[in-house]
Amino acid sequence: MTLPISPPFFPMEAQTRDEIPAGDQWQYEPKWDGFRCLAFRDGDSVELQSKAGQPLARYFPELVEAMRSIPAKRFVLDGEIVIPVDGKLSFDDLLMRIHPAASRITKLSAETPGLFIAFDLLVNERGKSYVGETLDERREALEAFARRNFDEGRIQLSPATKDLAVVKLWFRNVGGGLDGVIAKRRDMPYASGERTGMVKIKHLRTADCVVGGFRYASKGKVIGSLLLGLYDKQGLLNHVGFSSSFKASEKKALTELVEKLIEPPGFTGNAPGGPSRWSTERSGEWQPLAPKLVAEVQYDHFTGGRFRHGTRFLRWRPDKDPSQCTVDQVRPEKRSALRLLEEDA
Repeated sequence: MTLPISPPFFPMEAQTRDEIPAGDQWQYEPKWDGFRCLAFRDGDSVELQSKAGQPLARYFPELVEAMRSIPAKRFVLDGEIVIPVDGKLSFDDLLMRIHPAASRITKLSAETPGLFIAFDLLVNERGKSYVGETLDERREALEAFARRNFDEGRIQLSPATKDLAVVKLWFRNVGGGLDGVIAKRRDMPYASGERTGMVKIKHLRTADCVVGGFRYASKGKVIGSLLLGLYDKQGLLNHVGFSSSFKASEKKALTELVEKLIEPPGFTGNAPGGPSRWSTERSGEWQPLAPKLVAEVQYDHFTGGRFRHGTRFLRWRPDKDPSQCTVDQVRPEKRSALRLLEEDA
């Protein structure tokens, strides 16, 4: 028997919105902070495929084994690969898996094993394709598939709700691996590679940071990015990321502002790295600043002592003393996203 779909088969994608859509036509799910993955099993053959269509199986041998160990011999699942560490989901540990050395992957798969969180069923164990079915039909089939095959081990069912109050509670109060929420149209089929039936609302946060330095743009003597810092418990200013979201019309005045404050050392703890031999687009050299400017920025994730992505500059905070910009503000006490799996079980 051959599966009706095979890799590369691109997953349904999402549009970005600022607000959670309301209405009976929507189903809501957590947006997990991991690697999107389609899992294909056909007898003993198991393939894990990334959102971009690339193979992932070699990086997650424990999940390949988990897929082989469930009763169903054939299926295609859409889900997310995550790695729980100390009760939270760790994206940094997930990134460490993409490593060329098989011995390293084997070691990490034993020390920090991954989970596959399933949120859609594309093919069931009888070989029936659900790609053309509505989300309501797919979710009912997925829940039945999970009851027959999942045992709360390495493969788990993602919770879903039609209650807007519940999803707003998720969005406000759950951290430690929740990236936001997903809303899917209940009446639409699985739209492979399209963004027509699903939206994502990311959990964006703000932080006040000291501007400890800046980089010039690769062309011209104008600013390219601000280098952001936060004080740790020892009083050291550590580099935690950058912001480069400035309009061309703003850069001249911003350059004049920061050039007046050039003064070493800039960062007294972890400092930005030097020029990268891989980058020809901009210089890695940076200018240190006296710790006087405080910027409020918007970010999505703070892991490993850094903002994972570039931040969005919002405004200056002249009312805030730089010493108040501590790392504590980016580590709010929230329930772990893993609690959602426990509560839904």
